[in-house]
Amino acid sequence: MARRRPPQVPVGPGSAPEVPDPLERSPGGSGALPLFNRELSWLEFNQRVLDEARDPSVPLLERVKFLGITHSNLDEFFEVRVAGLKQQIESEALQRTPDGLTAGECLRVVTRRVRDLVREADRCWSMELRPALEAKGFRLLRPEDLDEADRRWLAAYHRDKVHPVLTPLAVDPSHPFPQLLNKSLNLITRLVTPGGRDPGVSRLAIVQVPRVLPHLVRIPRPDGRWDAVLMSDLIGANLAGLFGVDHVGPWWSFRVTRNSELYIDEEEVSNLRLAVETELHNRRKGEAVRLEVSSDCPEGIRHELLATLGLGPHDLYAIDGPIAPARLMAMLEGDHAPELRDVPFVAPLPPGLREGMDVFESIRGGDLLLHHPYESFDGVLRFLQQAAVDPRVLAIKQTLYRTGGDRRIVGALMDAVKNGKQVTVVVELKARFDEANNIAWSRRLEEAGVHVVYGVVGYKVHAKVCLVVRRDDDGLRRYVHLGTGNYNPSTARLYTDLSLLTCRPDLGEDATTLFNLLTGVCQHRPTRRLVLAPFELHDRVQVLIRREAEHARAGLPARIVAKMNALVDEETIRSLCEASQAGVEVDLIIRGICCLRPGVPGLSERIRVRSIIDRFLEHSRVWSFHNAGNPAVFVTSADWMPRNFFKRLEVAFPILDGRLRDRVLHEILEESLGDTAKVRLLQPDGTHVRPPQSGKPGARRSQSRFMDLARASSRAGSAGKTGPAPSAGGRAATPRLRPGPRPG
Repeated sequence: MARRRPPQVPVGPGSAPEVPDPLERSPGGSGALPLFNRELSWLEFNQRVLDEARDPSVPLLERVKFLGITHSNLDEFFEVRVAGLKQQIESEALQRTPDGLTAGECLRVVTRRVRDLVREADRCWSMELRPALEAKGFRLLRPEDLDEADRRWLAAYHRDKVHPVLTPLAVDPSHPFPQLLNKSLNLITRLVTPGGRDPGVSRLAIVQVPRVLPHLVRIPRPDGRWDAVLMSDLIGANLAGLFGVDHVGPWWSFRVTRNSELYIDEEEVSNLRLAVETELHNRRKGEAVRLEVSSDCPEGIRHELLATLGLGPHDLYAIDGPIAPARLMAMLEGDHAPELRDVPFVAPLPPGLREGMDVFESIRGGDLLLHHPYESFDGVLRFLQQAAVDPRVLAIKQTLYRTGGDRRIVGALMDAVKNGKQVTVVVELKARFDEANNIAWSRRLEEAGVHVVYGVVGYKVHAKVCLVVRRDDDGLRRYVHLGTGNYNPSTARLYTDLSLLTCRPDLGEDATTLFNLLTGVCQHRPTRRLVLAPFELHDRVQVLIRREAEHARAGLPARIVAKMNALVDEETIRSLCEASQAGVEVDLIIRGICCLRPGVPGLSERIRVRSIIDRFLEHSRVWSFHNAGNPAVFVTSADWMPRNFFKRLEVAFPILDGRLRDRVLHEILEESLGDTAKVRLLQPDGTHVRPPQSGKPGARRSQSRFMDLARASSRAGSAGKTGPAPSAGGRAATPRLRPGPRPG
């Protein structure tokens, strides 16, 4: 394995001067904005996820899930963001981050913050979750802790189901250090040769824990007790037999994280799918960016691993607990211990989309807005499945970004071809970490006769659009689904998203224009209602924000409420700050990264930023502009980030139905702003604090409210009423959104 010189980035006290707070300087001149560092802001989001794992009010097994998500998030952070910083350092790039840091400075402060996060996560497991699990009958044992009968059972399990899958790897002159796969869990030990050519010589030996094996081995108990052994511990206890020696000394776990970005010059490749497949193979062997080892691993072995991988000491993370704690989420498999989980929620279907209803007739009766996962994604599935078999449907066009493993969406498209429909699908092959799924589905779609295209060179197709062309009694009509989330029924049960089903002619015409752009060689043509990136979305957002500022200067009520996953774009941040200075009240609900500093006197004092971390992943993007009492409400697939504005095909669509617009304003946004149970308020110094009501009786939990509203709406629909149930306080003709309390 080729070695490379690690970037020399000083880490640790005294190794380099402290990086100054951006509030105390103006890196871009007198007009520069004091921005939060993007990477640190993302790490603070992951801190909020970890906080859920530490929250005693969260059901215990759900806390284990949040701990696993924390570590899975960190994996991706290293694979993409840290890898990018290292590349900038190696290329000696001179550009600074928007908050004024060089890549080396940024990596140094990021490393320090990650170490704090990892230490806290380790304590969360060892001092909080593990003891609490043991108190509830969930024991994670080591093989040596078992009695004789259990050890015999475990030995038989290893012999029959584990040993045949393992590959022992010695490291010596004839066996070079193996190419370890990205994020694979490995065991390392030293073998002392008892005889032969080099008696008494110590050599490294490695075993990779195969991903095809279960993470946990549960010991059978007639009384239903939950006792399990980590697969790595089971393999470690049997290393001697695997290497054919009488005895093996101590062993330790370790894991390597690699750069997982794909590098494809789309203008130079003749077959994009083949190029992505090749890069996926290379991803598993990308340059190492992090080494995790058991905390008791000796210094000598640590140094050998670092040297072999081309890493420095700052890339080493000693883990005091299970490496890759996402494996612990296997505890949630099955339906045991319901008292330690969230109360089950079965999302209802709106009346017009239920079994036996004509979906197209329901849509002709008026636009339908679905709030997932509170209202079932099966409504979208029924739209597509009915289109696939309806003899009046002539054509279906759809984008696919993250499809997952659920066959129903792709199956409906293939069924449509069998039924004589013209079917076109735009598959985004470069959807990060879903590339393999998308390649497999694209093959199956092509084999079924679907016309598959891969979007526009240089851009990711992130828009969520499905267009159905149908011959109705009064002529051809276009039915459209527009959404904020992926066509993935599995994640639709876990992510909060919005779906609009409509047959408005102007939206149908715009959807046709979009697909012509994606599948042909057409130039961009202006659309009537849809707002598209990378062509006009960024400019439209600036215009909408500045219009509110003009209203405020004219003495009119002015207000912006925006919900999204991330806010990074500098020009948009500047526009928001200028609107705040003009008198506009701004409330932002941002799940993850936020580079805007709220509440800074004279700059952003009228801007409040909230983040909600709860049972479901907040994923919907919604914008509301008061517009002097005539609110403009948009729903979109795009965050306010440069990549969404300029590097992706995105769609923002207006909510034109007044009833649905009121629902978005009074129910979805107002309930989110009113959350006092799971919300954190971003402070000017970058910290997040809970409101005073948090954790107290009567605290308002928006996700629980949305579940209640969906149930009430379903009951009302079953009783013959139509439309969503009103939120608390009824429905008003004009928006009731008011400025919330400022972060204190």
